[in-house]
Amino acid sequence: MISCHCFPNRGILVLPVLVGFLTLVMALAPDYTLAQEKQSKKKGPRAALVSVDKVRAVKVSQTIPVLGRLVARRSGVVAARVAGPVAEMRSAVGDRMKKGDVVAVLVRERLHWVRERRAAEVASNKALLASRQAELVMKNQEMARLDKLRISKSAAYRASKFDAMSQEVSMLNSRVAEASARLKQVEADARLAQINLNYATIRAPFSGVVTHRHTDVGAYLKVGQAVVSLIDDSALEVEADVPVQRIAGIYPGAAVSVRINGITVRAKVRAVVPQENPQTRTRAVRITADLNEIKGHLAGNQSVTVSVPIGGDRKVISVHKDAVLKRRGNDMVFVVVKGAARPRIIAIGDAVGGRFVVRNGLELGDIVVVRGNERLFPGQPVRF
Repeated sequence: MISCHCFPNRGILVLPVLVGFLTLVMALAPDYTLAQEKQSKKKGPRAALVSVDKVRAVKVSQTIPVLGRLVARRSGVVAARVAGPVAEMRSAVGDRMKKGDVVAVLVRERLHWVRERRAAEVASNKALLASRQAELVMKNQEMARLDKLRISKSAAYRASKFDAMSQEVSMLNSRVAEASARLKQVEADARLAQINLNYATIRAPFSGVVTHRHTDVGAYLKVGQAVVSLIDDSALEVEADVPVQRIAGIYPGAAVSVRINGITVRAKVRAVVPQENPQTRTRAVRITADLNEIKGHLAGNQSVTVSVPIGGDRKVISVHKDAVLKRRGNDMVFVVVKGAARPRIIAIGDAVGGRFVVRNGLELGDIVVVRGNERLFPGQPVRF
């Protein structure tokens, strides 16, 4: 080891060495940075992790759109069954009623006392019938006693008295029958009076929503006059007017699709009404669908679109819905070509399940990005 004591001027010797070393580093730095940039350019951007799907053919049926509307299977006017002035209105437009709920009440006093009078008539005729029957029993007993005398050939027997008694018994039988018939008549009148009294309370015949109120308190209603309009919005179906030239493919049980509030649901034809509209040359078709998955409030006469089949199935090119992006008003997808994402403008048609019909821009077997496509840029490498 060399001792520092041998070099008393070592500070003067080290300084030039350090200066030279720093100068060399600074001179080499630009070349090193340039080399790093060149190496980075050779590697390129990092590959993005994506999910892809193939462009493939699917079967679709040829259809035409037909405008339809929602209709209620149960709707109508709730009318008065007895005449009288309105005492109360217990429903308003928009109220949801259950079956049996009170819609309105008529003035009941007159009907109440009619019912009471009929009840009194029933009681009176019951008493009359009981009296006639008791009298008949007594006469029958006397008739039986005379008949015994006749059979025994008693000296107390009188034929004239027996004949007179027989006539009285016959008359009493007729009176009992008449009283019995009269009792049935007044009992029927009493039941009708009770029914009319019950009808003074107007009730909803089915569950639904009040859409219109036709009368108010104080108005006099005749039999059959409208009180409120009611619609059962829990049992809606679709009615569409289908042109007669397209009706051949429509039959009960036929599968169709219905678009409501932007949602397409599957449906079935319930009935084809056998009556043609001479002005529009159409026939009404009733269609049932499960409307529970439709978001938002549904209403009677709401417009819907029905896809009516007009021919057999055909194969079309389709692309996954998640692959389609909106760019400046155009439909665009990223196609994977040699490991890189290439943007391509396409033209799409109707939706078929979770896919779109491709009208132009793609071919069968093309690989398109369905996940991670929102953050891609043209030419970016991808892996999947």
